[in-house]
Amino acid sequence: MAKTKIAYFCQSCGFESAKWLGKCPSCQQWNTFVEEVIEKDPKSIPTWKVSSTTQQRANKPVEVAEITFNEEDRILTPDKEFNRVLGGGIVAGSLVLIGGEPGIGKSTLMLQLALNMPNLKVLYISGEESEKQIKMRAERLTIQPSQEEPTGLSGAIPPLSGGRGACFILTETSTQNIFKQIEELEPDLVVVDSIQTLHSSHIESTPGSVSQVRECTAELLRFAKESATPVFLIGHITKDGAIAGPKILEHMVDTVLQFEGDRHHVYRILRTVKNRFGSASELGIYEMLGEGLREVSNPSEILLSQRDEPLSGITISATLEGMRPMLIETQALVSTSVYGTPQRNANGFDTKRMGMLLAVLEKRCGFNLGAKDVFLNITGGIRVEDPAIDLGLAAAIISSHQDIPIPFKTCFAGEIGLSGEIRAVNRVEQRIAEAQKLGFEQIYISKYNMPSAAQDKKRMDLSRYTIDIKMVANIEEVFGLLFG
Repeated sequence: MAKTKIAYFCQSCGFESAKWLGKCPSCQQWNTFVEEVIEKDPKSIPTWKVSSTTQQRANKPVEVAEITFNEEDRILTPDKEFNRVLGGGIVAGSLVLIGGEPGIGKSTLMLQLALNMPNLKVLYISGEESEKQIKMRAERLTIQPSQEEPTGLSGAIPPLSGGRGACFILTETSTQNIFKQIEELEPDLVVVDSIQTLHSSHIESTPGSVSQVRECTAELLRFAKESATPVFLIGHITKDGAIAGPKILEHMVDTVLQFEGDRHHVYRILRTVKNRFGSASELGIYEMLGEGLREVSNPSEILLSQRDEPLSGITISATLEGMRPMLIETQALVSTSVYGTPQRNANGFDTKRMGMLLAVLEKRCGFNLGAKDVFLNITGGIRVEDPAIDLGLAAAIISSHQDIPIPFKTCFAGEIGLSGEIRAVNRVEQRIAEAQKLGFEQIYISKYNMPSAAQDKKRMDLSRYTIDIKMVANIEEVFGLLFG
């Protein structure tokens, strides 16, 4: 007889307590504890194929120099944006978690990936949709399902031939049944939609609870590591934008991807939050169409609006997302405050940093912005944390305040310090090259980017650029060149 245990779990962070608590001692949230019945059978063994030697092997400490490592090739997908976000492709045996708001396109992204994997057998496990619904979505993605019969896989529809590989659909929520089908099919890639719908018979609680999500993820993690099969998990998010379930879920997986965007706009952003196999600051941009998601290879073109005449309060800033340089349009609106307290609103930018920029402009340059309403906007629906857009935002604020347009084909790349100096930014050469490629005529950068280039001319040779490079030291010099 299995031993039954009743415990209380925090739905926010997964903290376990033997009794109910009003306030979680871990995340300080109120009324988040729920009662769950946990039933574990020590004799139960996972149903996937694992050799007995793997289960009983006792590891011993090994010196780092004695460890042999053979770098394996990553699995490249036809989606270049997806490869970039993952750090160069899919790593064998990796566990990837994808989160996002409802209706943002998570299932569409993963089904599109599963249907177009070259020479791979992909198993798409759905606990939310029926087989017919998935087939309708596959047809909407302009991929014609084949009429080939399944090879002994009970509970699955025929494979959808979306390219050179084969995609099998399985509608199941029990992990024990899922691993039986995996053992029979032996897929090269597994997609689970979603992790909150799965349940394990080893835990006596409802699907989506803290203990069920943790146990199901642990079983999939062991399967991925022991079979070297990559697994993708789709996860729900809470009203605060965090991935639903215990925080340990994000610690267990190898990579966490966030699918962002406004459902009222066509562009979607796939952002890396955590990546054990690559950079955690990469970004991929997609366009949502009726036929599916189309990757955007040159995001600078969609982030720059086409204007017929110069407008005040609009500048172009050169930013970096991971290894990718991008030019984005930064907008500012400064108006007289109607109410007693001036408004400070920023869309896609840190509001506290905006307050710092306004204080620098008022203290160092003499602009009276204390009684003005200031609104900032980063176009394209993206959020930028690169400090190199400080100079572009400051120029947009003063342009709107003075109602003087910034000249066409002018962009900015510089960080503003509290004393008004223009600080150097990293990888300025890539920003200059991106601006030149898109036809800009001049770019404002910090002159403090030059000392390292003076010592090593190969590191930064400005003579090879045809764009006019304005090197400035402080914000007063910038406004003197722009507005006279």
